[in-house]
Amino acid sequence: MQKFDKLSGIAAPLPLVNIDTDMIIPKQFLKTIKRSGLGVNLFDEMRYDREGNEIADFVLNKPAYREAQILVTGDNFGCGSSREHAPWALADFGIRAIISTSFADIFYNNCFKNGILPIVLPQEQVDVLMSDAEKGANARMEVDLEAQTVTTSDGEVFGFEIDPHRKHCLINGLDDIGLTLEKAAAIDAFEARASAERPWV
Repeated sequence: MQKFDKLSGIAAPLPLVNIDTDMIIPKQFLKTIKRSGLGVNLFDEMRYDREGNEIADFVLNKPAYREAQILVTGDNFGCGSSREHAPWALADFGIRAIISTSFADIFYNNCFKNGILPIVLPQEQVDVLMSDAEKGANARMEVDLEAQTVTTSDGEVFGFEIDPHRKHCLINGLDDIGLTLEKAAAIDAFEARASAERPWV
């Protein structure tokens, strides 16, 4: 998993509440078990018309936001079904951080397992960040995970809370498999000891 330390990037404003996982990645794209290739279908029904043409006024289709790495959204982002394809699609598009007042629990947990930092802030601070994101590509935000801060293009700084274990995993690029591999030496030692003590097993 890609490590997350400090991110300076374009933030896209998506001021909608209750964006569910079917809006993030519609059900017809759930057949794959690969984490790559889903970015093109991120927000598919909002990004494209029925003929597959881009809808020009959708934020991620606008030239200023095609390279967005941060998403500033409305309340209750990622609600609905527990599909892990949703953070897969966001990460494949290039989104590394999402800022909202709240997230659905399963989606929130899945973000950390896929290298995405979900940041919860009060509404008044999200409003400031939303306005900053609306300035376009010239207004770059900075997300500093080590310092636990978000800085606007004008230099205004907001602090956020994060579970220390999740912070450790993101900074070190550790998903569940990576966490297990950190214990590889202990696992090998246990297996060697078990084999010596019970060679018949």
